[in-house]
Amino acid sequence: MKKVLAFDLGGTKFAFGVVAENGEVLGSDKIETLAKQGPEQAIQRVNLAAQSLLQKLNIKPEELIGIGIASPGPLDISKGCVDGSPNLPGWTGYSIEQGLSTFFNLPARIDNDANAAALGEYKFGAGKNKKNMVYLTVSTGIGGGVIVDGRLMRGANGNAAELGHLTLNINGPACPCGANGCFEMYASGTAIARRTREAIQAGAPSQILSLAGSLEKITTHHILDALQKEDELAKKIWNETTEYLGRGLAVVINTFNPELIVVGGGVTAAGELLFKPVREKALRYAFPRLAAVCSIVPAGLGSNVGVVGAAACAFESTP
Repeated sequence: MKKVLAFDLGGTKFAFGVVAENGEVLGSDKIETLAKQGPEQAIQRVNLAAQSLLQKLNIKPEELIGIGIASPGPLDISKGCVDGSPNLPGWTGYSIEQGLSTFFNLPARIDNDANAAALGEYKFGAGKNKKNMVYLTVSTGIGGGVIVDGRLMRGANGNAAELGHLTLNINGPACPCGANGCFEMYASGTAIARRTREAIQAGAPSQILSLAGSLEKITTHHILDALQKEDELAKKIWNETTEYLGRGLAVVINTFNPELIVVGGGVTAAGELLFKPVREKALRYAFPRLAAVCSIVPAGLGSNVGVVGAAACAFESTP
């Protein structure tokens, strides 16, 4: 059975694993990225850690067919590097592809992490056999990837489907991308916490603050805990959150006409407290004919989505 070495690069952690062509993770591990110390040290350390994993699994590099890399964007695909990623300061122009490929003497392919996750869910997860599918991750930010007629939509230079930067309100809060009112400024985990802090600072009574201990420590988990206690502010914040997600997903449905939207990321730990109202709102706001053929489901790959997604990209690009 064919196997690849897959890397999931993030600003905090650098995960990696060996993945078989059926999507099974044969072994995996991770290191700290220490991103602010630059790319050279991270690539050197992850190469040695991945080499150690291969030895542990008794797999030689020549038994692998390639390397897949999932990385935060934006990317310069032609050079195999990031291009101004806020999560990887100082990494622009350094070829991550070359750094990994040279060490293992294997062909390497880099892709946007959300696009890779979309391909992984399509090949091996909740989107299996669905030829028109959208993947959305709702976590610190919001990212997306799109499968059209069974192929990952990469766009003109590999940076397609920045769904977190759909504009919901031109007069909304400023986004680090430079625009205002982006989807992720309303519905990401970071945005949910920010909106809650702003409401409490404006005088809204709530148990959320005592649950979190301080304003700075408020997370989606505290809002969900307060929701179980019938906290009024938690109800308001959660209703707004599902409204924003519903509106954003309706735009996605109207744009791509998918048969399936797969939603992953930390915020989805809320389960049906999230999915039930989001489904109802998204399908209500979308064009009826498009909504009629679309389902919205949780992601299937869990914490392995980054590594498996990177592997899916490697299998796709390697004969």
